[in-house]
Amino acid sequence: MAEETKEEVTASAAGEAAEATESGQTLSQAVGAGVDAQAGNATGNEAPNRGRRAEKIGVVASDKMEKTCVVRVDRLIKHPKYRRYVRRTSKFMAHNEQGATTGDKVRIVETRPLSAHKRWRVVEIIQKAEK
Repeated sequence: MAEETKEEVTASAAGEAAEATESGQTLSQAVGAGVDAQAGNATGNEAPNRGRRAEKIGVVASDKMEKTCVVRVDRLIKHPKYRRYVRRTSKFMAHNEQGATTGDKVRIVETRPLSAHKRWRVVEIIQKAEK
């Protein structure tokens, strides 16, 4: 008997969703109006779509630690008053298993915290430093 009522509820919910779309409502508006979630929209139990991890390109400023390097990332911003481009620099500590040395141009990607200051890792060495 419980299965029959479940099927009846599903059928009535599908009928309400069809009526809602015929009346010009979107399915999300119909769900907000009390239509069951089984009528075709997402239930919200799925994992949210994750974006790509942040990537930056910079130059290795220091490689004096064992598996860590400091990567300097430069960016240009327009000065609000003078309308000139000003170079701003940020330094990131990155996990370095690629063997990047000082002066190399590298790509770093955001990752989970690896230590107190490391949240990035070196993915590839784009250009080796000239010696």
